[in-house]
Amino acid sequence: MITFEGVTFTYPEAGAPALAGVDLAIDEGEMFLVIGETGAGKSTLLRAVNGLVPHFSGGTLHGRVTVDRLSTTTPPREFADRVGTVGQNPTAEFVTDRVEDELAYVMENLGVAPDVMRRRVEDVLDLLGIAHLRRRALATLSSGEAQRVAIGSVLTASPRTLVLDEPTSALDPAAAEDVLSILLRLVDDLGFTVVLAEHRLERVVQYATRVAVVNGEARVVADKPSVALERAPVAPPVVELGRALGWTPLPLSVRDARRFAPALRDRLAGKRPPATNGAPGETVATAMRVSARYGAVEVLRSVRLEIRRGEVVALMGRNGVGKSTLLGLFAGLREPAGGSISVEGDAPHTLDPARLVRRVALVPADSGALLYERKVDDECATADKEHALADGTTRATLDRIEPGIDGARHPRDLSEGQRLALALAVVLAPAPPLILLDEPTRGLDYAAKARLTVLLRDLAARGHAIVLATHDVELVAECATRGVVLADGDIVADGPAREVVCHSPVFAPQVAKVLAPAEWLTVAEVEAALG
Repeated sequence: MITFEGVTFTYPEAGAPALAGVDLAIDEGEMFLVIGETGAGKSTLLRAVNGLVPHFSGGTLHGRVTVDRLSTTTPPREFADRVGTVGQNPTAEFVTDRVEDELAYVMENLGVAPDVMRRRVEDVLDLLGIAHLRRRALATLSSGEAQRVAIGSVLTASPRTLVLDEPTSALDPAAAEDVLSILLRLVDDLGFTVVLAEHRLERVVQYATRVAVVNGEARVVADKPSVALERAPVAPPVVELGRALGWTPLPLSVRDARRFAPALRDRLAGKRPPATNGAPGETVATAMRVSARYGAVEVLRSVRLEIRRGEVVALMGRNGVGKSTLLGLFAGLREPAGGSISVEGDAPHTLDPARLVRRVALVPADSGALLYERKVDDECATADKEHALADGTTRATLDRIEPGIDGARHPRDLSEGQRLALALAVVLAPAPPLILLDEPTRGLDYAAKARLTVLLRDLAARGHAIVLATHDVELVAECATRGVVLADGDIVADGPAREVVCHSPVFAPQVAKVLAPAEWLTVAEVEAALG
């Protein structure tokens, strides 16, 4: 179905190829997973499948890529009904205002007959379970709903291949399962070929037929998941646990790992997970009976929350429950519809920007909105100057999260994870008392997440308060001291992170699921307990 023959690709003005000597064959009906470290070339590999590389990106391509025997050197229009592509931010690719119009848009451009268009729209609405959304405005959709609509908008062109970049990274665990079940149905029941890149391997690796590892030298090796993950530079926690304890065969899912769990529980008998960090300090921010609305829709109602120094608070919940809205209120982006928000004694929306940035900083879900310089080094230098930091402070922070990014590159030319790392560095370097991060691991590999975790722990130890709005339960397990769950506009759980996530079948990390009911969260905790 898809072949790469000696493919080497270099972006314009890049000093090294993004892909080098790739030989690869992907069969019809495969769920083909592409993994690798941040910036290793995964997105480039995906874009080569439908000709975005090099038609859109520019650069030099050597070798040959074919899809269903058609070369990608063919004009991109020829691939619209062969390869459907959904990027890392599907909402950025919407071109209409309503769901039904978006589903029909590609067919209109392909000149599909109206009666065929109508039938295909109905088929996709039923296939993806989104018929109830057909007349909804795209701007009102949750992330999970938007992801399904984005998939539907490419399916109406009747491709046989789907290419998806980070399809679950912005979704809560339940929504991610819904999207993956749709992809599995397309593969198993309808014979689609699905090629996807994903950093949250704990969600997808057990469903893959094969895994391609894009390594630091930008080469690609594909094999069965259990073989590919034995030495892969990135692996989900359950695989890391199996590696550490020498389990054979290597488990790919919680279900696989639970076969080994009884013996491991015996070894851990009488041992306890480490205690949470010390008591938090004084209050930095409060929300008192806060409500928020978008038109007639009430997103938050009567929310009470207190954030203290030294805390890393994980704000969790389904897509669309108001996590980003609450962060925006703390950041002073808007005034609450009811109640009051306070940061160090003042309502943040009343502060002038110069005073506000000294108290609170926000990395939004669209991290690129914070970046406006032409080079990475210029972005870092500007941040140092604006916050009166010593020269090189922001660059040093960036290197702590994602080292080795070329300072001469334009931020828009970075991978999603590298761009996020740069935005995080710009916000974390000045380190105001209250730090708000909205989905701070989207596009980051496990190593980058580990480095970010160390940085966040250091900031908390120095007395900063950190709030993470996240669906990444593994990040919560690694660094959060407190867990807060939002649902139906209100807080339904608030307590020590270990208790909150371990008692939830949705938000529990993989290690907690394997060893339940014991409250172990991470592979590092288990290894330390076993000596």
